[in-house]
Amino acid sequence: MSSPADTETLPAATPAAAHIFTTVLSHGPLTRLEVARRAGLSAAAVTKAVRPLIESGYLVEEADTGAGADTEVRPALGRPATLVRVDGGRALFIGVKLTGDEIIGVLTDLCCRILLARRVPLAGRDPGAVLATAADLVRELLTEADGYGVRVAGLGIAVAGDVDRAEGVVRYSPFLEWRDVPLAGLAAAVTGLPVTVDNDVRALTVAEQWFGAGVGLSDFAVVTVGAGIGCGLVVHGRVVAGAHGVAGEIGHVTVDPNGPPCHCGNRGCVEAIAADAAILARIRETGGTEVADTAEAVDRARHGDTDAREAYARAGEAIGRGIATVANLLGPARVIISGEGLAAYDLFAEQIREAFTAAAFGSAAQCDVRTRPLPFEEWARGAAATAIQSFITAPN
Repeated sequence: MSSPADTETLPAATPAAAHIFTTVLSHGPLTRLEVARRAGLSAAAVTKAVRPLIESGYLVEEADTGAGADTEVRPALGRPATLVRVDGGRALFIGVKLTGDEIIGVLTDLCCRILLARRVPLAGRDPGAVLATAADLVRELLTEADGYGVRVAGLGIAVAGDVDRAEGVVRYSPFLEWRDVPLAGLAAAVTGLPVTVDNDVRALTVAEQWFGAGVGLSDFAVVTVGAGIGCGLVVHGRVVAGAHGVAGEIGHVTVDPNGPPCHCGNRGCVEAIAADAAILARIRETGGTEVADTAEAVDRARHGDTDAREAYARAGEAIGRGIATVANLLGPARVIISGEGLAAYDLFAEQIREAFTAAAFGSAAQCDVRTRPLPFEEWARGAAATAIQSFITAPN
């Protein structure tokens, strides 16, 4: 099994060097000139930072074939420019997404490409039982990593709820019913790996910023719909957690003061109207009949059940108002809608668009709102992305 005790760090001795490496990771292959332009640094600073990264094998050089990005800035005559790219095979990472019912784990390379994915059910939600199951999954992935001949440099864990990444503590997770669980320390003790714990939507946002639909955007948001309503924010190129780690909680923005009670203690929150459980409750309330689960609710709505269709329409309006709140406050270039709730997107897409357009102020309505279905393996990949982020910025 790969040795977790190996604590080699990325030779990026300064924040500028880490920024340069991240720039190449997200946008490469790039020439040094392009790296300097994108990173807002001098050519000399880039050359100084790149040298140890190349010598240690994290960056590699290759001839420019003309197929890369920004070809217009490259000379047409003379010797071809040299491109710099990240060697994805230089290190491996594990990402784990925890839900209330199962654990999803992935093994990725340094470029966050998924090499292996595994799912295991949860027998219970007690922190000790969840940790034991997660540790078994991590050990399985570590064994699989042996076949690649490369060490695993970090473990990322993504959990829904209020997560203090700096302290590695899950303050509150509604689906796991956890409070103040020091998950990073516990996981590090049983796996021997450096561990990063973050909110699952923020983790997904990191992956979208570096490798997905947010690449190249300085301001965007990821809104997730399904069991809960989540939101990850990128402002001026940084994923925002806020002073208390709960920035972006649009699930608890009130859109109907007279609406149903929310588990947070308020009424009419987006989550109290648009989360899966809220939609089921609404169908039961208005129709007076039992509905077993979301799959049945979707099926009813698609077959014309008026109560089910009304519940989804109401959910879409709430989500649209929530997205408009984000657009009005932060003015993102793009909002990416994802989450397991997209399986029913056809049932409330129109209401989302109408409510967003009605509530967005002025130029905020120009925000590009798009959907991006992502399975839970991609959320686990987001957890791996946070581990990669920690690896890049770790003190040397």
